[in-house]
Amino acid sequence: MRDVKKVLENTIKRCRERDIIIPTYEEMAHPEKIPQEIKKELRSIGLWDLHSRNLFRITWKNEPVKFGGGFGEVNYLEIPKELSGVKARIIMLVGKYFPTGSHKVGATFGPLVEKLIRGAFDPTTQKALWPSTGNYCRGGAYDSHLLACPSIAVLPEGMSPERFAWLEKIGAEIHATPGSESNVKEVYDKSFELKKARPDEVVILNQFDEIGNAIWHYVCTGQAIEEVYNKVSDDKQKLAALFLTQGSAGTLGCADYLREKFPHIKVCAGEAWQCPTLLLNGYGSHRIEGIGDKHVPWIHNLKNMDMVAGIDDEYSIRLLRLFNEPAGKKYLGLKGIPEETIDKLHLLGISSSANLIGAIKMAKYYEMNENDIVFTVATDSMELYQSRIKELRKERGNYIDYQAAADFDTCLVNLSTDHMLELSYWDKKRMHNLKYFTWVEQIGKDVEELDRQWYDESYWKEKYSSYKEWDKHIREFNETTGILKKQVN
Repeated sequence: MRDVKKVLENTIKRCRERDIIIPTYEEMAHPEKIPQEIKKELRSIGLWDLHSRNLFRITWKNEPVKFGGGFGEVNYLEIPKELSGVKARIIMLVGKYFPTGSHKVGATFGPLVEKLIRGAFDPTTQKALWPSTGNYCRGGAYDSHLLACPSIAVLPEGMSPERFAWLEKIGAEIHATPGSESNVKEVYDKSFELKKARPDEVVILNQFDEIGNAIWHYVCTGQAIEEVYNKVSDDKQKLAALFLTQGSAGTLGCADYLREKFPHIKVCAGEAWQCPTLLLNGYGSHRIEGIGDKHVPWIHNLKNMDMVAGIDDEYSIRLLRLFNEPAGKKYLGLKGIPEETIDKLHLLGISSSANLIGAIKMAKYYEMNENDIVFTVATDSMELYQSRIKELRKERGNYIDYQAAADFDTCLVNLSTDHMLELSYWDKKRMHNLKYFTWVEQIGKDVEELDRQWYDESYWKEKYSSYKEWDKHIREFNETTGILKKQVN
């Protein structure tokens, strides 16, 4: 048993030595509240730099520049109806302008910081293990480096080469597991193997059961969507729907915030049709990098869902080419898509295209019109998938105009509403019950807590409101290190 007081002393000393100040959730949601002295420092720091002050850039409101940026409004992209084929307005928050190019630096902030500030993780003797199928371990390794914590990345060998190259550059201990996006169990198995071999050193921070993942999105992504809605809507337009692929269910934490503010919102969780776990209790493999599957995350509040939709991974791959190949961009121009929009489609990575497809399908299913606004998220950009474009050219040949025409017609404007299920009470409970087999039987979670998630209305409210207490402890921690006070004075 570790001495919590001693661990906390070690952490405080490490932060003093490395000049580390930890931001609060309130500051990440509202960076205008960040001290001016820290904002001045950031003017000389690059967005991806391995500098501890970039902890304050874990926000949707970074100025969209690579170096020295400040803060402004939420970064978002509106998809014109000429591209979506629907009357409803579709708006995507843009994740490219986070450090590492993905909002996963937010998802990994809470799981690690919450342990640091209460003496549950010793950065001088332990390593943070981030099991992931992609961006989560990148975000975790980045946050770990900024917080002076050694890290371990466990991810499938089939993920994009850009991920592995970056992890190696940042100095993470890397373990590649068999398979690709759908092979989450293999990631778990390797993580448990490392934990068993090095029990005192390894601390597993599993995105699928770490509530800090969802809390960051509840606070920051939820408020970001609310702010954009208030900015772009008129008196007639309502925040009608939210579509997000399930993945770790972290981003879906924002749905709990939005439900409080907009009770009538429709929320849809998407998954790859090639691995229809929620829809059909199924399994399989797919190519939508960024969304794990074959199980239901512990932190997913199924009661807050209205719909589940299966997204064909082939459509996401085809949109990758349509949005980024010269012939695709040319065709979009001929179809009347504004040049300004075409120039921004690189902001959508593979899972971002899946989110766009899901948002369109949702708007069609509910017959939404110009008075409805549908929100979703562009988790990351094509900056992380350039190798995939080269692979597709080699596999399928050069991309030409008739392919662009087919992809535009099939994958966007004439999308069908197939593989969609509007959820009854018992549909939701069936999906919730799937947690038992992963989390209670395999991982050893408490079945009483599983029941609380479903039957106790206070369970999720208590979890999400805990960020206020975390902010209090973060402020106390910063006061103890004395770095912030020194900085301000």
